[in-house]
Amino acid sequence: MKESERKSLVVFIILIAIGILVALAGSQNGGTVAGIPVFALLVGLAFLIQWLVFIPAYKFQTEKFFDITGSITYITLVVIAILFSPNLDARSILLAALVIVWALRLGYFLFTRIQKAGKDDRFDEIKPLFVRFLNVWTIQALWVTFTAAAALVAITASTRKELDCYSLIGALVWLFGFIFEVAADSQKSRFNADPANKGKFIQTGLWSRSRHPNYFGEIVLWVGVAIIALPVLQGWQWVAMISPIFVTLLLTRVSGIPLLEKKADKKWGGQEDYESYKKKTPVLIPKL
Repeated sequence: MKESERKSLVVFIILIAIGILVALAGSQNGGTVAGIPVFALLVGLAFLIQWLVFIPAYKFQTEKFFDITGSITYITLVVIAILFSPNLDARSILLAALVIVWALRLGYFLFTRIQKAGKDDRFDEIKPLFVRFLNVWTIQALWVTFTAAAALVAITASTRKELDCYSLIGALVWLFGFIFEVAADSQKSRFNADPANKGKFIQTGLWSRSRHPNYFGEIVLWVGVAIIALPVLQGWQWVAMISPIFVTLLLTRVSGIPLLEKKADKKWGGQEDYESYKKKTPVLIPKL
């Protein structure tokens, strides 16, 4: 076995271990099915769905269904959580609705985008390598688990509380983030669809306030979900608060902003208008 393959295998094992630990922590004080914690079942299902879709993806060397699979996983987990939720209440329904609306919108947006583009060049070097490509799908399972953790833990929790100020504040925060993200994505899609903008970078609308306004909206809406879930968390269930932290770290330190900034620097770096735009426009939090 090559050194690169050995490292990929170690990463795979670590990813599974993290998933198991999160499943155990989030299952405390939660509902069960046949003696098995519902939250743990949901985490296991998140991994299973990714691995099942990985099989044809690897065989046909395609990543076209990667993003839509993530969205379908979110929806599937939330629906199952609702079906097996002990004493279903308004807070659980609210959380489920917010996650499903977000997943449907983002899934459709990303799927149509890759259909137009034809491919996602991030996967070019990874697809031929079995374990590395499998790790990408496994990471997506963890992404779903961590991101939706607050909502899923709250929905499956045994503790129930009526809608309160946390619910109202969280819903308003989510709505602000959702609208911000949708508006940013829409503005960029219209910009890229205009032939006159070919080879240019967007610096109008929300993109004049932040270099990545869609990611700002994404982070904010998951903060809203966490606020709604907050009152029903107990003990180790507080691990669910990793949700907005994980989203923030993922987008700002791993696969979001760093990759896009590098790609933009390579394409427009050195151009006076681009360097000026970078200097005067915040990377994430919009300027007033």
